[in-house]
Formats: sequence, structure tokens, C-alpha cells
Amino acid sequence: MESLATFEFIPGVAWSDHLSFWREGYPAVMVTDTAFYRYDAYHMAEDTPEKLNYPAMARVVKGLFHALKALKLH
Repeated sequence: MESLATFEFIPGVAWSDHLSFWREGYPAVMVTDTAFYRYDAYHMAEDTPEKLNYPAMARVVKGLFHALKALKLH
């Protein structure tokens, strides 16, 4: 099963690792905060650890954990 909750014409949707897994038959999911659409330095030299919002990232991980747990994926 593949699912996409965006428009396919948006550049960058297929640029993440999930697509490689799908092509090989493995289930995968991509969760994004819109990456380079919200942050000009994404994957550039200026994209350094001190610019990350660690508390927000922790909330996302915790939320994803609970969502996936509720889905009971094995």
C-alpha cells in the first residue's frame, strides 16, 4: 500500500528515502515539516545543529510514536 497526502506535482515529494523502500517492496513513511520550502539553508552548509528546534522535534517523535502505536503496526 502506498499513500500520499500531498500533490504529486510538488517538487521534492519523491526525494526522500521512503521512495527507495517502496520500490523494493518495504513499507515506509515520510514525515516532513516541508524541509526546503520553510528553510532556505536545508541541507546546505548553514544547516547546523544549533538551528534545530529540539523540543519541537521531540514532540513530533512522541506524537508519531503514539499514532503508530494506535495503528498497531507489526
